[in-house]
Amino acid sequence: MSFSRAASLQRWFPFLAWPRPDRALLRADFWAGMTVGLMLVPQGVAYAALAGMPLVTGIYASLLPALVAVLWSSSTRLGVGPTALTSLLIGASLSGMAQPGSAHWVALAAWMAILSGLVQVVLGAARFGWLLNLVTSPVLNGFTQAAALLILASQLPALLGLRTTWHALAVNPSIHHFDPVALAFGLGSLALLIGARRWRSSFPAAIVVVGLAALASWAMGYADRQGAVVGHLPAGLPSPYWPGWLSWDEFGGLLLPVLVVTLVSFLETASSAKVEHGRGGTRWNENQDLIAHGMAKVSSGLCGSFATSASFSRSAINLYAGARSGWATLFALLLVLAVLLWLTPALYHVPQSVLAAVVVTAVTGLIKPAGMWRLARISRVEAAIGGITFALTLATAPRMYWGVLAGMFMSLAHFLYQRLHPRIIEVGMHPDGSLRDRHLWQLPPLAPHLLALRMDAELDFASAAALERRVADHLAQHPDVRHLCLFALPINRVDVTGVETFARLKLLMQGRGGVLHVSGLKLPADQVLRRAGLLEAGPHLAMYRTDAEALTVLGALAALGEPPISTAA
Repeated sequence: MSFSRAASLQRWFPFLAWPRPDRALLRADFWAGMTVGLMLVPQGVAYAALAGMPLVTGIYASLLPALVAVLWSSSTRLGVGPTALTSLLIGASLSGMAQPGSAHWVALAAWMAILSGLVQVVLGAARFGWLLNLVTSPVLNGFTQAAALLILASQLPALLGLRTTWHALAVNPSIHHFDPVALAFGLGSLALLIGARRWRSSFPAAIVVVGLAALASWAMGYADRQGAVVGHLPAGLPSPYWPGWLSWDEFGGLLLPVLVVTLVSFLETASSAKVEHGRGGTRWNENQDLIAHGMAKVSSGLCGSFATSASFSRSAINLYAGARSGWATLFALLLVLAVLLWLTPALYHVPQSVLAAVVVTAVTGLIKPAGMWRLARISRVEAAIGGITFALTLATAPRMYWGVLAGMFMSLAHFLYQRLHPRIIEVGMHPDGSLRDRHLWQLPPLAPHLLALRMDAELDFASAAALERRVADHLAQHPDVRHLCLFALPINRVDVTGVETFARLKLLMQGRGGVLHVSGLKLPADQVLRRAGLLEAGPHLAMYRTDAEALTVLGALAALGEPPISTAA
């Protein structure tokens, strides 16, 4: 097979590029896969409950979608399957549209997975992975913190064995509103899970705690006493599922949730993939991962399950446990397959409060309030954007996607404001030999009758007006100025608006009988201005290759009072 043909096949089937398995690789990947697989089953069931789905669909989402993702992804060591954040988004988005756990709810969740997956596949195929950078770190941080609190709030009733609503408990406080056995199971499991995580994060504590709780529940006949347990789960592989067509109103109601699930779930993937490729010294192909995880979501919907993502915790444990390739995920999926085929009856007696403890333990790692304080020390504006995103996410629950959308809008508005107000300084010579802000450092002008400016931005439609306004205001206040010098080294791009602004500045100095000096113009900007015919040699334009050359000429201007005009290209 020729090299080009092999490369083409690997492009369409990335798993062909996996390292050839040997004994050492398979041994390392086997134990890593068993570790992640033992976590995947209880977490999948717990996250299905969080999404309002039948519990077995959490195991379905851990099987075929994870297989599709690992075979077509460029990041083969990610723990793909249900995640807390994506599950909460699904449950919150569908609230009010159907009854949780009903056939219509399952159909809506399946459509969310299919549509979100198709959006990701299209973005990846069109090489639009860069669009995900629109969600900034402060927005994602604020949204994640709020979502984690909402997850905790949603799991508290099951964790504490609350038999009624919080409102009824507040109206009529009584210990009888709680199931003491469920409370003991929930808090005991939570303590064991947190202790195990602190002791050894790679230990599959979830499956051990769930197994012990199931044995204790069976021994005491908790299910027979009407205790809240997982109950019967169907065994066997998932059947092909088509959710049926929805009304246009229902499709419209899913539009925003689908877009937010697409963004948030892939940002979860990105956070894990960057860690994996950073450790491996490889380049992350975000477009390939968009395609792979989009295909995984579609396959999940066609199994009657819900949207999947890459779990940061399971991915980190997979790396920590020594996974070296995608074979680790295949071993984990063999364990999930065994559970589906033969071991689902073992989950019957698991108390639901234990599943709530699994979810609570997983999401406590997402709550990092110290991060917001650190952000405030770096940028108050971005910290405020993160704080507003946090507050809006809480305030708009269950339609909490408005929080992340508002955060994205504020981030883009802040970015545009900064582009429209670039940093433009009048420079002077600092005693250390560098050019600095003349007014900030109280420096003398470089020469009489001279305005020397540096703009730290591109000369484009966003910044050109600010530069022209700064020059015009200064010339209006100082009619004796005859020389304008642009230290243009920071300018690496000029668009049509920038060309027109440069032409007006040149005409402005020509009309005053002065000279426009341009220093350090980079090649891309130089080529654009030359094609526009604005850099032709003449008495009213002076070009300098370097700032040192410009300073020499301007120094002569200061010494002699009249500038020796340089028109060097």
